[in-house]
Amino acid sequence: MSFSWTPHRFAGGALALDVANSVVLRHDATRRIDRFAVSDQMRSFPRAAAEFCAERALFGDIAPVAAENEADFIALREEIDLYFRKRILDGGNDQLLAGLLEALAKTLRDPSPASLASATAHSVLRLIAMPDPERMKICGNCGWLFIDRSKNRSRAWCDMAVCGNRAKANRHYRRKKEETP
Repeated sequence: MSFSWTPHRFAGGALALDVANSVVLRHDATRRIDRFAVSDQMRSFPRAAAEFCAERALFGDIAPVAAENEADFIALREEIDLYFRKRILDGGNDQLLAGLLEALAKTLRDPSPASLASATAHSVLRLIAMPDPERMKICGNCGWLFIDRSKNRSRAWCDMAVCGNRAKANRHYRRKKEETP
């Protein structure tokens, strides 16, 4: 299957969320796709992030994760998803925060400060300190994490052009199906 990093794949609003969202359909074991399971996709992610990520101005050019650090980076990604998903759903958990901070500490001890892992760790720290954490949400269609930057804080989908349209089309289809005798 052909794959390319597109603007939709960076709908999270922060590098750390875009990294967490590299797992598509995370909670559906039969359809789950880990975009970083293919090392070429993980290596091409920083270049795409430099073009599409909302935080691209903060980190500039970043290097891919070194092969020997890929397992630690995947562990960081999973801690990011676990902590922020729990924080959105019910306010967080100190044990999950501790796990995330341990993964961050391990990442930040790496001597390559211009790596994707380091930039992701700094993004996580900005998210933890976010002044209005209620703006962080879970997409009602795909389950991705995103920051709602809308004026009235009513955004329900990570990307209106993709998930919003799918949700509206499904709603329309169900309505038409109910109307048909």
